[in-house]
Amino acid sequence: MDTQITDLSNYKHIHLIGIGGISMSAIAETLRNWNYKVTGSDLNKSNITDNLNKHGIPTVVGHDLENAKNADLIIYSAAISDKDPEILTALENNVPIIGRGDFVGYLTKLYKEAICVSGTHGKTTTTSMLSNCFIDAQKDPSIEVGAILNSIGGNYRVGNSEYFILESCEYKGNFLKFFPNTAIILNIDNDHLDYYKTFDNVVKAFNDFAQIVEPDGLVVVNGDDKNCFEIKDIVRSKFISYGIENENCNFLAENIKFDENGFAIFDVYKNKEFYEHFELSVAGKHNILNALACISTCDYYNISKEVIQSSLKKFTGAERRLEFKGKLNGNVSIFDDYAHHPTEIKATSTAVKNKKYNESWVIFQPHTYSRTKNHLDDFADSLIDFDNIIILDIYAAREKNTFNISSEDLVEKIASKGKNSIYLPDFDDVVSYIKSNVKENDIIITLGAGTVTQIGPMILK
Repeated sequence: MDTQITDLSNYKHIHLIGIGGISMSAIAETLRNWNYKVTGSDLNKSNITDNLNKHGIPTVVGHDLENAKNADLIIYSAAISDKDPEILTALENNVPIIGRGDFVGYLTKLYKEAICVSGTHGKTTTTSMLSNCFIDAQKDPSIEVGAILNSIGGNYRVGNSEYFILESCEYKGNFLKFFPNTAIILNIDNDHLDYYKTFDNVVKAFNDFAQIVEPDGLVVVNGDDKNCFEIKDIVRSKFISYGIENENCNFLAENIKFDENGFAIFDVYKNKEFYEHFELSVAGKHNILNALACISTCDYYNISKEVIQSSLKKFTGAERRLEFKGKLNGNVSIFDDYAHHPTEIKATSTAVKNKKYNESWVIFQPHTYSRTKNHLDDFADSLIDFDNIIILDIYAAREKNTFNISSEDLVEKIASKGKNSIYLPDFDDVVSYIKSNVKENDIIITLGAGTVTQIGPMILK
């Protein structure tokens, strides 16, 4: 049984298992800033584990039984099994343990205004937009976001105010352990079916999340998403909606145009009256919706239109969100994107279409066997909009292949839709193939939540 924390100061030495995860590393850095002794372990070496060691947080690659035995508190990530050697060592030595979700839930209680950004897609970008606006408005927020954000020099910020802006993931129902004063729900899609099993269960989880918010709090939803908009009928709190298509929303984007980079220019109307003109520096229609979520929330917190407008214009994206990596031969642009769900891939391909280029190349690494199996047809549909398609091996992440699925199945599914793709499991072969076949003014996008991000730098090198 996980411990229930009532006073964090009772624990001096805190050890994190799975510290290399983006959220876990943010917790570690935050605790270090609060002057706790922090140690950690992770099965994989990465830039994150390297940085933790550089920042004075001793991090072992593999298992660290010594610190698991001697710590005052263990925090473990959702990926950690209850048979993990460090968990078993902690229990044998009566060291209290707590899951990441429960621990973050405790953190949300420490702030008067915990602003939790949820949704199947767009959480990192919207959390980043919101964070920048609050910083520019001098509200000094604490922040935890699921990617590196240049404006804060990492994936966390320790502020000294009542505001805590937090990316809130629905995986394994973790966000149901949080205590938001403001809950933002960007969209509800059929993801994480390895845990939820059915889409109805996904919808129920988001409904339950909205109902956590107290009557004096706020729920902000995407009114273009039917399942989101229907939340208005069950919330106990104030309710604000935004959208592009649904004219019944409180905040509506109109007069939308895109420049040659695919960046949106649009007007926002609040309750049918002109609010402000906005220009973004990130591509795609989906980012208009992300910006509207930010605008709606900032308006509620009395951040001026001028600050919101300026901050959104300056925002050029979070790490791995259609992130520009460089040019090959001076004229082939390379981008890297985290999209690993068909809806996200479709949003990326639509955003890319608004840019100017010759032909598009996508290098896609499917993420988890279960997701590939459950969405095989949708993955094929979302990829065929690219001119040239390269498929890598499935990135297993937390899974073993008990699903009888492979990347060759995706190649066959794409072929059944009248489009050619190529299966290349070796990264060096991908680089050679790209360099031999790419043409002037083409655009290359590496796509997925795994190691595919390594390929862009390999091509450039």
